[in-house]
Amino acid sequence: MTHPRPDPARPISPQERLALKALVDFWDDMGLDEAHGLAPALIPAPRPQARQARSDSTQSAPSGSQVSASGRPPPKILAVNPVADARRAAAAATTIAALKAAVDKFEGCTLRPGARNTAVYDGSIDADVMIVGEAPGAEEDAAGLPFVGRAGKLLDRMLASIGLSRTENVYITNLVYWRPPGNRDPSAEEVQVCAPFLARQIQLKRPKLLLTAGKFATQTLLGVDDGIMKMRGRKLRYSQEGLDAPVPCVPLLHPAYLLRQPNDKAKAWDDLLTVAALCDELGIKRGKGL
Repeated sequence: MTHPRPDPARPISPQERLALKALVDFWDDMGLDEAHGLAPALIPAPRPQARQARSDSTQSAPSGSQVSASGRPPPKILAVNPVADARRAAAAATTIAALKAAVDKFEGCTLRPGARNTAVYDGSIDADVMIVGEAPGAEEDAAGLPFVGRAGKLLDRMLASIGLSRTENVYITNLVYWRPPGNRDPSAEEVQVCAPFLARQIQLKRPKLLLTAGKFATQTLLGVDDGIMKMRGRKLRYSQEGLDAPVPCVPLLHPAYLLRQPNDKAKAWDDLLTVAALCDELGIKRGKGL
């Protein structure tokens, strides 16, 4: 391995000198002889007595203390990596049922201890339409199912208006599977930990059509910054590793938002008409609707 050498024509600041000295000390502690080739003109090699003193102090340290020669404790190494654990658990699941069992057993998300239940999915496993929301609320937390509260009931009516239902042709899940305290948005870390499970659901299901419910799910799943009013009703595409081709995706206004802003239900109806037309184009069977 070669290391960049300082330009001898450029003056070295006191801060840089201290940083280089710390680096050389670290390499010296690690037994890397090439450390002193980094900047011999700037940092003198340690005196033999100093090297011996460090060796003696290291040898005299109590067993198991793991104290470096500089007197500082070594960097902490995490015993677990929740994202890596989630990836392994998700990859091992070969069916939706096995994936649900893996999520039920998973303890790497910090939301879990404060939740009553795990809400992985609801609806038809064989459905061609997959809806992704944000996170369970209070009623979802109590039932262990996504979208079962007031917003969920409105969603069912919205879907039924174009001949879709979770009992026949719709599968519903969320970005995270445990309720965030106070119904806040999930944090980036919480979404990251749960992301392998969502990606695996999509990979196993291979839906013909994805619908994202609300701004948070739309921005997270599609990797966009635009607001939901700009994204709603647009025919977009979702891609991920493990899929043969991108999946058509339409963002929708979240039903919880529509409960607060009923005047925007006309916009939601326009978006549902787009979804209905796309279902027919993709060969997704629909009922007669309401």
